[in-house]
Amino acid sequence: MDSTLIQQEVIDEIARITGIEAQVAAITERAMQGELDFKESLASRVALLKGTPVQALEDVKRILTFTEGAHYLCRALKSAGFKLAVISGGFLPLAKYVKAELGLDYAFANQLKVSADGKSLTGETVGPVVDATRKAELLEVIAQAEGIAIDQVVAVGDGANDLLMLGKASLGIAFNAKPRVQEQARARINQKSLANILYLMGYSESEAAELQLQS
Repeated sequence: MDSTLIQQEVIDEIARITGIEAQVAAITERAMQGELDFKESLASRVALLKGTPVQALEDVKRILTFTEGAHYLCRALKSAGFKLAVISGGFLPLAKYVKAELGLDYAFANQLKVSADGKSLTGETVGPVVDATRKAELLEVIAQAEGIAIDQVVAVGDGANDLLMLGKASLGIAFNAKPRVQEQARARINQKSLANILYLMGYSESEAAELQLQS
């Protein structure tokens, strides 16, 4: 989701609101490059958010910028009969927002723990952490639930924690990805628009345009 469907890293935006952007962003970048274990880096970053008002999540929703072509791609794939999911190492409230905005079928992400009065973050997550292993597992779970063979699954990502998921899919696409991801993914795109993914999937320009007309 982050830096793929949307242009920002959600946790960095929350940190910006609370004045700890530099500390959190430095950990985020190292995690995305694969220099830090994702679970440990997530725990460290979330701990820094302790005391942050829950309202900050709503504030972030208002400033999210969808990547060029995101709506186009999702409408076209839905028109073609695809099932779409966001599987994010970010946070569930934002993943659900992206799901609703793009008309996706599934949203999975980390759940932030809130205080007993529901007003602030505790600096912890609850439930399974959506790390690299969990992303790959969820990809398989969705495919099984939909009765789809894994060789019919396409995955797109940009960070090191996407690599297992990209490897699990029949077509794993690195989108403007970190160097390590570009080296290991089966396919890569270094273009501004997500719409170009349609061409990697075998659609011609005219076929892509036809899908848009049908959506």
